[in-house]
Amino acid sequence: MTALKLDGRATAAHMKEDLAERVKKLKEQGTTPGLGTVLVGTDPGSQSYVGAKIRDMEEIGIQSLHRELPESATQQEVLDVVHELNNNPECTGYIVQLPLPDHIDTDTVLEAIDPQKDADGLHPLNLGRLVASAGGEVTWPLPCTPKGCLELLRHYDIQTEGKTVLIIGRGITIGRPATLLFTRRDVNSTVIAAHTGTKNMEELIGQADIIVAAAGNPGMVTKKMVKEDVVILDVGVSRQETEEGKTRIVGDVAKDVAEVASAMSPNPGGVGPMTRVELVANVVEIAEHNAARE
Repeated sequence: MTALKLDGRATAAHMKEDLAERVKKLKEQGTTPGLGTVLVGTDPGSQSYVGAKIRDMEEIGIQSLHRELPESATQQEVLDVVHELNNNPECTGYIVQLPLPDHIDTDTVLEAIDPQKDADGLHPLNLGRLVASAGGEVTWPLPCTPKGCLELLRHYDIQTEGKTVLIIGRGITIGRPATLLFTRRDVNSTVIAAHTGTKNMEELIGQADIIVAAAGNPGMVTKKMVKEDVVILDVGVSRQETEEGKTRIVGDVAKDVAEVASAMSPNPGGVGPMTRVELVANVVEIAEHNAARE
């Protein structure tokens, strides 16, 4: 058996078509969504990721509002950019690309973002809304990667109701919010949260119907650990140097897991494209909510 490929690139392309139509409708109503990106420093991964986000915006018709600061930027200089975007009427929503340089207090910067313009869904107020809400309509931005994981499963009609979902990782961008999203009533999974302090990791991996591997530990989930027909979302990202001296991205899941899994997302090409398209989707949703209130 070979696992069904959960193709994030193809799914994201399908979503972009729908988003482009929604942006067109907003423009006809006099609203042009604008997505801001704040990049501090020259981290290659961050530069590549922001560049891909800007290309996504151009495809869909969203205005790009890019702000770039040097690695040496002070915390106040970063906050000045945040305040400028908070007050910029052309900016529907924006992100501050993480990680920030070590001398910048990330929490202070994230808390300074206007929650109504929080395109990443990582503002403490919006995360608090996710904690407080087990069901009902979501009217605030959700964290992009967990949201992308769910949308990818739904696109391929993979059921989550009553399934045991193992989330490996407790980071703020994936692990922690994914645990909350998968326990909402519209998803209705039983969630096990595991991390570097988990002692019986192999046992838990063997129990899971769906695994979201987001630890950044290359190949930690192996074929012998998982049960047959497991569904795997390989979200962890690590960079390894090849013999030719090039850098390649590897995930948390060994390739041979595809021999026993029923469905598996590739890495790269799985959840990554979904994360980017969900960022754009958040901005479109914010613009639609704003237009409905006017």
